[in-house]
Amino acid sequence: MSVSATAAPGAAARLRRGLLQGLPLGPAVVLLAVFLAGPILYCLYSAFTDMALTGASGAHFVGFDNFRKAFSSVEFRQSLLYTLIFTILSAVIGQNILGMVLALLMRSGTAWVRAVVSAIVIGAWVMPEVVAGYLWSAFLGDDGSLNRFLGLLSLPAQDWLFSIPILAVSLANIWRGTAFSMLVYSAALSEVPKEIEESATMDGAGTAQRLWSVTLPMIRRSITTNLMLITLQTLSVFGLIWTMTRGGPSNRSETLPLFAYQQAFQLSQLGYGTALALVLLAIGAVFSLVYLKALRLEDHR
Repeated sequence: MSVSATAAPGAAARLRRGLLQGLPLGPAVVLLAVFLAGPILYCLYSAFTDMALTGASGAHFVGFDNFRKAFSSVEFRQSLLYTLIFTILSAVIGQNILGMVLALLMRSGTAWVRAVVSAIVIGAWVMPEVVAGYLWSAFLGDDGSLNRFLGLLSLPAQDWLFSIPILAVSLANIWRGTAFSMLVYSAALSEVPKEIEESATMDGAGTAQRLWSVTLPMIRRSITTNLMLITLQTLSVFGLIWTMTRGGPSNRSETLPLFAYQQAFQLSQLGYGTALALVLLAIGAVFSLVYLKALRLEDHR
């Protein structure tokens, strides 16, 4: 009997064994294909068509026309700029730095201080976006709590949602999302050996120098991971901004998710809106690649 003839039954047996072992995963694979891969492929197809919600008999393939229309549009470039401003202000700067500060303060605080701060900050985090948006609208509006407080101090009041809308929604997003960064950094700081920080103190390092030269370098991976996660989450924020300003006034707080929603569902340009969503996905991918590259550099140090 030849070698190939004896090997064939063994290969067939391994194939049957592999199929039987993978059989329980079959329903999950089907569900993923139907409810995940299917919609993704349909969105990719829609982005290259003139699909509309109303007034059209069918979708026609238009190639890259939707993307050319986007990048030649002043409104798109403005929404892209506000998306970057909102993400950098509220995530990269706001949530990241405030989360680190709170984690450091809680690390050195007493048990009851940690419990109170955690309850307040996490309470804001678990609050739905729409509720948080209404709270901040009531606080920053023309007749809001902030202006009433300024009036008691004889300070000038203004409609903050009208004068600085992108800063207003950024502050609201910082207030709501800081808890995640605080929890990430609290966990990372708990892994930093106290002995190393005490040795730095004995060598004459002050609090700021110890933080910069000892503590932060030891949690670099956590910082990069946190930045990646909060950046991706902030890029897709919709409900908070929609509730507070609806992208106004004069589109001065209209980020890319709101612009895509407006084009797809208010102006019925579903294909164009889907193309805008793919652009947002590409922006998130670029940020992810940058952070992943930073993580790989940390691994090689």
